[in-house]
Amino acid sequence: MKFVNEEFLLLIPLILLLFYFVYKNRDSYENLFTKELLSKMILKRRGLSKRIRNTLLIFSLVLTVLAIARPVIEKGEIKVKASKIDVVTAFDISRSMFANDIYPNRLEFAKRKFFTFLKEFKEGRIGVIGFSQRAFLIAPLTDDFESLKFLVKNMSLDYVSLRGTNILAPLEVTNNLLKNSTNKALILFTDGGDEEDFSKEIEYAKKHHIKVFVYAIGTKKGGVIKTKRGVLKDKNGDIVVVRRNDKIKELALKSGGAFIKATLSNNDIKELVSEIKKRFKAKDSQEITIKDRKELFYYPLIGSILLLFAGLFSFPRREAV
Repeated sequence: MKFVNEEFLLLIPLILLLFYFVYKNRDSYENLFTKELLSKMILKRRGLSKRIRNTLLIFSLVLTVLAIARPVIEKGEIKVKASKIDVVTAFDISRSMFANDIYPNRLEFAKRKFFTFLKEFKEGRIGVIGFSQRAFLIAPLTDDFESLKFLVKNMSLDYVSLRGTNILAPLEVTNNLLKNSTNKALILFTDGGDEEDFSKEIEYAKKHHIKVFVYAIGTKKGGVIKTKRGVLKDKNGDIVVVRRNDKIKELALKSGGAFIKATLSNNDIKELVSEIKKRFKAKDSQEITIKDRKELFYYPLIGSILLLFAGLFSFPRREAV
């Protein structure tokens, strides 16, 4: 057995020194009165004595330090092949993404699918951006998926213009974030916007080697957008119905990516991950060595918690008269 964080073990002698002083120094009142007088002055009590409780708390502290030092049993090393893929995920936050043809709306549905993607994708780092007319960075490339989940869940749109969908904007941000990569992956969570011609975006994607994976959200039937004043209407007073634009499929296929329609099952996200792996699997494959360890920290941690509760909640109580 060895400790991963050995430096924390240096705290144990200091704790034991504290333990020594607790036992050596008697309470001051014991030095001022005789045993006979002291026995008459002190109320009879049940429960653990102060000294025992202090001892329990000190040993709890020792076990906490041992847990932090992280004891492990080394089982050797394992060589595995890993493929590292950097992916930028872009959320369409234009007004049409608040349509209710998918519950609760397209944007919230996209967030939930992104959380599923984080569970399925283990091959590299992920960056997150949001876009409507312009694109803005939510999170740089990272493998800290819990932080990504928190940022996306709490993504604030209060100060963002939600009018229009400019697909070129996330392509430009992706090119900047992945400027050191020869092959770049961009996932668009979008309803396709309202463009008819994506030739400009296709040209940009090809020029900068960006493979676009479109996760198309919405229905062909369309949905309405609810506002605080009711349903969104145009200047003529007619209810606005927004539909999924499948013409963006051309951008996905001609850039070397894939076009996937949203479904209620998780198979669509698994298909998305599979398509990304297919296009990037060979280039970035490398062999890495990882240590095979059995973690033991939870044993002293559990012991520490038990001693802490025993020391804190076993207070002496007065006897009933």
